[in-house]
Amino acid sequence: MIHYQLRCRTGHEFEGWFRDSVSFELQSETGLLTCPNCGTTAVSRGLMAPAVRTRRASEPAPPASGGIPAQAVVPSLQVQQPQAGSEAALPDEMRAMLQRIRVQVERDCDNVGDAFAAEALRMHRGEASVRGIYGNANEDDREALADEGIQVMQIPWLKPAEG
Repeated sequence: MIHYQLRCRTGHEFEGWFRDSVSFELQSETGLLTCPNCGTTAVSRGLMAPAVRTRRASEPAPPASGGIPAQAVVPSLQVQQPQAGSEAALPDEMRAMLQRIRVQVERDCDNVGDAFAAEALRMHRGEASVRGIYGNANEDDREALADEGIQVMQIPWLKPAEG
């Protein structure tokens, strides 16, 4: 994970965590990044001090590959219902971002419900058209998809924003 200090075009500064720099770029280009203060999608990386940490002998060295390339990611999501009471514990900015993600996922992807794992496998094997999907998967389903080399993103599925 990479921690970035972000800044909107009006000068508000806030933090963001990303899988890698490619994830930041993709989210920025598609308008998924918004300023929690003013709502603008004109967000860029701000200046930040690097976090320097020495590796202990017991820690493994990071992989040389630098992570999974963006084009290797299958466009699929698995949604997770938050546990009772946990939604209230989220900061307002996080809740707003997760609600915006839900709106975009519901608008741009197909809800395949409990057939999520089966449909992701069909797409991976070329038996169905590749598209964004979302639905439900249990731990066994997620492990089976990982064994096939299918990357799945699990996101908290908050209630839609009212208004």
